[in-house]
This record gives sequence, structure tokens and C-alpha cells, in this order.
Amino acid sequence: MRPAFSVVFLTTLCGAAQGLLIALVGVEVAGRLGWGAASAMTSQSFYVVGAGVSVALGALGLLASFFHLGHPERAWRAIAMWRTSWLSRECLALPAFLACAFAYGVAHWIGSPYAIAIGVLGVLAGAALFVCTSMIYACLRFLQEWATPLTMVNFVLLGCASGFTLAAACSAWLAPALVGALAPCACVLTLAGCASRIASLARNARLRPKSTLQSATGIKGPNVVQKSRGFTAQSFNTREFFHGQTARTVQTVKWAFLLGAFAVPFVLTALGAAASSSVASSIALLGAAFVIQYAGLVAERWFFFAEARHPQNLYYGRAS
Repeated sequence: MRPAFSVVFLTTLCGAAQGLLIALVGVEVAGRLGWGAASAMTSQSFYVVGAGVSVALGALGLLASFFHLGHPERAWRAIAMWRTSWLSRECLALPAFLACAFAYGVAHWIGSPYAIAIGVLGVLAGAALFVCTSMIYACLRFLQEWATPLTMVNFVLLGCASGFTLAAACSAWLAPALVGALAPCACVLTLAGCASRIASLARNARLRPKSTLQSATGIKGPNVVQKSRGFTAQSFNTREFFHGQTARTVQTVKWAFLLGAFAVPFVLTALGAAASSSVASSIALLGAAFVIQYAGLVAERWFFFAEARHPQNLYYGRAS
């Protein structure tokens, strides 16, 4: 499939926003339950700024999605099929999540006692958004690389990993006492995301197309070899369902995201936690961890789309 960068940025930005809000609410819930003295004394600015960053990331993701529309002025029609379409459900879940994240930040800003309740609603909206976004792809049974529960697992874990890494960076700036709790959580989620993504790579490497060149062309001969697709100009089919890159490029992107999304951020986050006594060093290490991890996740999401082999490519598989 051809990766659309508008969708790549939509899913990665919103995933980080969802993970960040989950981290914020998790810290507050832990403080209310007395699980950590540090979380109980966290300043309101940590929650206000964190919620603001979450809203900003989600809004940027929403803005990016408009570049994927042929007619952005008709975007409101995307919700019309909410009973049957995961895309329509995503279009409802994303604004609900953004509204809850914004209300959560405002509630902390004015000192409302209902802030934690609003935050819990935001976490539920974020969970619903994770399900809707991942099911857009997991429900497509003819794309074997996506039609697996690992698709949803990866969306959730990768979004939470980047969100918790960002939360750790924010805490190094606004609530240093929380770095010791948030950074290890980010490391665990990064490792879990790496394990699930490697599992999906191993699964997809073993897949074999259900269709054949014979079934694609309708020619029943046993030795059918395609020499040409029969025309030289491009069409919608050849533009939208081919990524247009060499196998070497795709392999390079795979190794780049494995290093950028998992290995390097894990090391930097661990170092940032160890350097929590030095605020400047901790901020620099954890900030770098998030930036590198986000760049790695952009590469991972590009690979996610490029890896999927549309059955129609059997018919349009060769230019000459």
C-alpha cells in the first residue's frame, strides 16, 4: 500500500496525545489512592501543561487528516456511517477525546474537584479512539498483514509508549519527583511495544498470498508469467496501492524504526531516569527520547502501510 503521510501523522500524533493523557490521569489516580507520595503533591501546572500538550498533539493530528480528504469541506459527512464504519466512529471518538482532554486541563487550572472524573472520561474516550483507529485496518480481511489482533495491540502500546515518554519529559521539567515513576513505565511500554511489533513482523513474514496470478487475471494456465500490465500511464490503482519504493528502502525503514522507536528511546529514557537528580540533564535526555521515538514511530507507521500487499497488485504488478 502507498503510505499517506497525512494518516501517518494523524495516527502517531493522536497516539502520543492519548498516551500522554492516560499517563496524567494515572498519576493523579495513584496520588488519590495513596500509591505514591510524590504524585499526591504534584503541582497543578503539570496537569494543565500536560493536558494542553495532549490537546495540541491531537489537534495537529486532526488537522493532518484533512490533507487526506479530496473534499475537506465535506468532512462532516464522515460521521454519517457510524453504525457500520470504524472510520466514522473514529471521527466521533477523536473530538470527544479532545474535548475531555481540554476540559481536564481547564478543570485543573480552576481547581475543580471534578478534574479526576473528567480525566477518567478522557481515558475512556482515548481507549475508544485506539479501538476505532486500529479497527479501520484490522477489519480489512483481504489485507492479511493488518487482519490480526496484533494491529490493535501495536496501536495501543506504541501510542502509550510515546505518551508516557512525553509525560516523563514533562515531569522532568514540572514535577521532577515523578520521573522515577513515569520513566520506568515508559521503558516497560517501549519494550512491550517492541515485542508486539517484532511479533507482527515475524507473523507477516510467514504470510503467503491467498490470491494467485491465475486468479487475478482469470487465466487458468499453470505457468502464467506477467511481462507487462498492458499500459504505460498510471491510474488510481497503481498510485494508491503501490508504495513505489525498492525492497532495500523498505528494509532500511524497518531497521530504522526498530532502532528509533524502541532501542534508542529505551536507553535515553533509562539514562534520563538515572540522571533525575540533575534536572537539566534529565530534561535533555527525556526530551531527546521522545523526539527520537516519535520520529521512529513515523517510520514504523510508514512501514505499516508499505508492508501491506493489496491483492489487486497481482494484476497491476509489473510496469514493463
